[in-house]
Amino acid sequence: MPMSPYVRSIRRRIGHDLLLLPGVTAVIRRGDAFLLARQRDTERWSLIGGAIEPGEDPREAVEREVREELGVAPRILGVIGAYGGAQLQTVLPNGDEVGYVTTAYLCAVPTAEFALEEQELLEVGWFTHAEALALPRHEWIDRVLADADSRGVRLV
Repeated sequence: MPMSPYVRSIRRRIGHDLLLLPGVTAVIRRGDAFLLARQRDTERWSLIGGAIEPGEDPREAVEREVREELGVAPRILGVIGAYGGAQLQTVLPNGDEVGYVTTAYLCAVPTAEFALEEQELLEVGWFTHAEALALPRHEWIDRVLADADSRGVRLV
């Protein structure tokens, strides 16, 4: 995914040093299955999401990210939780160190047919939490999926 002008301007000042970035995550569920996406840059499975742009409301950001990555407009049902820490900190291939703090939203989508953002995503699939544990994935999603399961929210 291309670097936003905002992040580029900060990087010019701080170089590769740690940069904390606010983000959003869409937890899209159908019955017991969650929609996961295999990312092009890491080839690992994760949830749909991305950065919040300056001045953007987090709800608007999650709606935008789902539209950009899947080609559908989501309906936001609620907040699952906020996540950060060591599991959401990484060094990008260019040497930039980033730490994400993301708010996970439970979302519904009107279809299971998606127009994938090919620059970012290789494929999507529906997986139960147990099935997701066997995938090469970003491990921080385990906490999000566990929280989504423990809250007992189900979409049909």
